[in-house]
Amino acid sequence: MNEITETKRRRIFQRPIFALGFRPFYLLAIVFAAIALPVWMSVYFGVLPGTGYLNGIAWHSHEMLFGFAVAVIAGFLLTAVRNWTGQPTPTGLVLSVLVGIWLLARVLMWTGPAALAAVVDLAFLPVLGIAIAIPVARSRNTRNFKVLLILAGLGCANLAFHLTNLGVLPVGVDRLSIAAALDIVMILMAVMAGRVVPAFTANAVPGSNPRRLLGVEILALGSLVAILVAEIGSFWFPVDADFWAVLFVVAAVAHVVRLYFWQPFRTRHNPLLWMLPVAYAWIPIALLFRAAAMRPWGVSETVAFHALTIGAMSALMVAMMTRSALGHTGRELKAGGIEISVFLLLQAAAIVRIVPGLIWPQQYPGFLIASATLWSFAFVVFLRGYGLILCQPRIDGKPG
Repeated sequence: MNEITETKRRRIFQRPIFALGFRPFYLLAIVFAAIALPVWMSVYFGVLPGTGYLNGIAWHSHEMLFGFAVAVIAGFLLTAVRNWTGQPTPTGLVLSVLVGIWLLARVLMWTGPAALAAVVDLAFLPVLGIAIAIPVARSRNTRNFKVLLILAGLGCANLAFHLTNLGVLPVGVDRLSIAAALDIVMILMAVMAGRVVPAFTANAVPGSNPRRLLGVEILALGSLVAILVAEIGSFWFPVDADFWAVLFVVAAVAHVVRLYFWQPFRTRHNPLLWMLPVAYAWIPIALLFRAAAMRPWGVSETVAFHALTIGAMSALMVAMMTRSALGHTGRELKAGGIEISVFLLLQAAAIVRIVPGLIWPQQYPGFLIASATLWSFAFVVFLRGYGLILCQPRIDGKPG
């Protein structure tokens, strides 16, 4: 009887969904994204009661970052680190434990109890960090240690968020922790885009010559780090609005120049390529909105945050999920109707979410519902196209 049970258990963990990290985490991120916004809208407009732990905007802000975004980051890193290091990353039972922690955290973040929700949610990033640190350490490739620093930074931001909501840290630290986490994710996106966009363009577009200029790279990435440091320091030492405005403008210009040298216009005939620079272009747009929010021009900082989270973060993650899911399941790296539709729906969601904050603030509720609908529909379409792909074996018969 025990042997039969053990055999069944092995079969479960040998299923394709647990063959590589991108499979379960991309699937969970897609499903969660499709559900989370309708739930949030229902709470926002009073259709559903608040959650058992976090209330209102706190749940929305936290779960979009530490639920959705972190799931995508986990799937990407558990897959990419294997390629970068040549070392195995968790599969099977170990991968299912990671998945279980993430899933349990999402349930408890809605139902409570608060302390247990915080503990389980806080456990995920350190466990993920260990799972990634082992192959990185074995490969002795110090270049990849910066990924561990980013995970540690996200973990610290999450800890500060929970301690504030549990009443340990003063009010306001939770807002700071979300802003810092967004800055960290922006740094991660910039680092990853710098690795892949020029390389993909050079490999796929004959005659292209995308460049990464050292001075531009230092200024672009350094300015983002400076924003993160200033963001954290501003909680104790107030930062002048003019300083913020200049810092955001400098960072925005640096990223525009950086993107220009990647020759994004040469990718216009390849949707799987142009998705990446289009999504990346939202980073300088978001930075310019943050600069405008420092001036008395009536631009809300919320506009800047949603330009970053919907326009850049979500779209860039979808572009990367699409590419890695196709490549790691043995399929052709080519975007079709589903991929283009998902990406354009997210771009529309970003524009619709930003418009009322700039032009028609009195129409805010309607635009909010429209943006959330576009976002959710995008991920429903994504699930329709990629749900089975993520659950089925590679079509070329190879492991992974």
